Amino acid sequence: MNFYHKYLFPKLLDLTMKRQGMEKLRPDVIHKAFGTVLEIGFGSGLNLPYYTHILKLYALDPSSELYDLAKKRISKASFSIEYIQASAEDIPLPPNSIDTVISTWNLCSIPHPESALKEIYRVLKPDGKFIFIEHGKSPRKSVAQWQKWLTPISKRLAGGCHINRKIDNLITDAGFEIQNLKTFQQKSTPLMFMYTGVAVLKIGASNNIML
Repeated sequence: MNFYHKYLFPKLLDLTMKRQGMEKLRPDVIHKAFGTVLEIGFGSGLNLPYYTHILKLYALDPSSELYDLAKKRISKASFSIEYIQASAEDIPLPPNSIDTVISTWNLCSIPHPESALKEIYRVLKPDGKFIFIEHGKSPRKSVAQWQKWLTPISKRLAGGCHINRKIDNLITDAGFEIQNLKTFQQKSTPLMFMYTGVAVLKIGASNNIML
């Protein structure tokens, strides 16, 4: 990991994720979390103020630098928080142990999102929920083409961010059923097409998936 990605990028990411257009989406999504929660890509803890009915939070993120930025926010939390320095592609938690998994703008940057989603599926309880805000491929052909052209640049400068992933397909291909999906164009950022929603395990499916 070079100097930019280790020291400069975490602070830049923290500033970027505070933008008003993104902050206003957090409350309605995070308020749906319940019970024991796993947040993948915990980052600098920007979701913490919006958790209301949870017992414990597992804060998973490979970047200890981002976690250090979250410590002031963590000190104000009214629930237990346990940091897990790991990738979502290999979650060190037992099967069927989590009530809610939260992901806010993370599936774009995980190197192998299919593996991460199978891990999320594995750790969720049968009645658990995967709640997400993501950005990805636009249905507009002209925008999608620009996303395709610019993804190699965003991957290098924005922590591996792919701006052209088809988020809903990734989630359903991992065995989830999506409920209440909303998609819309982010006005302030023309290349950010948003996906928000709740996914549950398909009825009759097993969440003990072997990778």
